[in-house]
Amino acid sequence: MMLNEVTTVPDAALPVEQFKAHLRLGSGFGNDSVQDAVLVSFLRAAVTAIEARTGKVLIARDFVLSVTALAADDAVALPVAPVAAIGAVALVDRAGDETPIGGDLFWLERDMHRPRLRSVGHALPTIPVAGTMTVSFTAGYGAVWSEVPADLAQAVMLLASHYYEFRHETTLSEGCMPFGVTSLIERYKPIRLGGGVR
Repeated sequence: MMLNEVTTVPDAALPVEQFKAHLRLGSGFGNDSVQDAVLVSFLRAAVTAIEARTGKVLIARDFVLSVTALAADDAVALPVAPVAAIGAVALVDRAGDETPIGGDLFWLERDMHRPRLRSVGHALPTIPVAGTMTVSFTAGYGAVWSEVPADLAQAVMLLASHYYEFRHETTLSEGCMPFGVTSLIERYKPIRLGGGVR
């Protein structure tokens, strides 16, 4: 399985002004925006970390999932949530030739932890030998920051602040995440039972 992010979060979707207020940075000076690039980098890092821990996509963007085998004949588990729409599904053979799968053969089973591409019939088409099935989809809570759940948005602010405050610290352990952040994201973490497909 390989998940590729096709589009990225635009800078305009990140809450830079809210982050400045959260940090209590001074305002009203001629160079108010001088730190914006640095603040954006900390916000991006925090969003990435929260998404990695929860499997939830905060700001909507496009992805392509490639699988070489199906764990279940009638479904493909999508590794992130929430999924808004399936764009296209195709079979790709070893030579790279692509065969689209008609939209009437599958549907999106929406789930906040483990959404799935499901077959309309009893099985999805068979993946060619040494080939893949690709699933293009859009995932995320929304296109703008105000659509991100409040607790996840607060977790991003806290974690980005942590990165900002300790930006010169080199002794923190890998994966260090403040307790307040872990508490806020706990209910969003995926429940792992078996292979997570059925």
